[in-house]
Amino acid sequence: MEIPSKHLQQAVDAINTLPGIGKKTALRLALNLLRRKPEEVQHFAQSIADMKEHVKFCSQCGNLSDGDLCAICIHPKRDQSLICVVEDIRDVLAIESTQQYRGLYHVLGGIISPMDGIGPSNLNMASLVDRCANEDIKEVILALNSTMEGDTTSFYIFRKLSGLEVTISTLARGVSIGDEIQYADEITLGRSLMHRTPFEQTMSR
Repeated sequence: MEIPSKHLQQAVDAINTLPGIGKKTALRLALNLLRRKPEEVQHFAQSIADMKEHVKFCSQCGNLSDGDLCAICIHPKRDQSLICVVEDIRDVLAIESTQQYRGLYHVLGGIISPMDGIGPSNLNMASLVDRCANEDIKEVILALNSTMEGDTTSFYIFRKLSGLEVTISTLARGVSIGDEIQYADEITLGRSLMHRTPFEQTMSR
């Protein structure tokens, strides 16, 4: 596909680097931007630049934040004794959409995957153990995807926290094995949270 403008080609190539965006979709989006008013395109570009410059990761849980601590961690009505462990930010958004959970989060930033060279030291794991050891945490919910990597990560966390006085639970199997939490419907995910089970019970299955 020959594009008659090098500037349009550069825009298409840049958009094409985004996940899930093919060449044809990138061209369609670039042409859409080309037809917009200059101030609209400027606002679009500035919004992305501002996001990159100002969005941070919460120093306590790893969630996205505009400040040192995220809005969930500093919310006075959140249950400070309850932590839900998730793989990434998208899982936080999915669980929050259920409006069934009022505790805190801990975002690992991935899961253990030896095939991809990802071990516990590559994840936000040590800070989770530190939170459970030094804060008044009563329960940790392991809300990781029901895959081999997710189960391996959950078991690793269980072992690391087993010496602490913390209840460790996991989502009820309303979320099917192999499914990703971020794609579960709100009702199913909400019920899985409300009817969570002790992690030890999953080990005997």
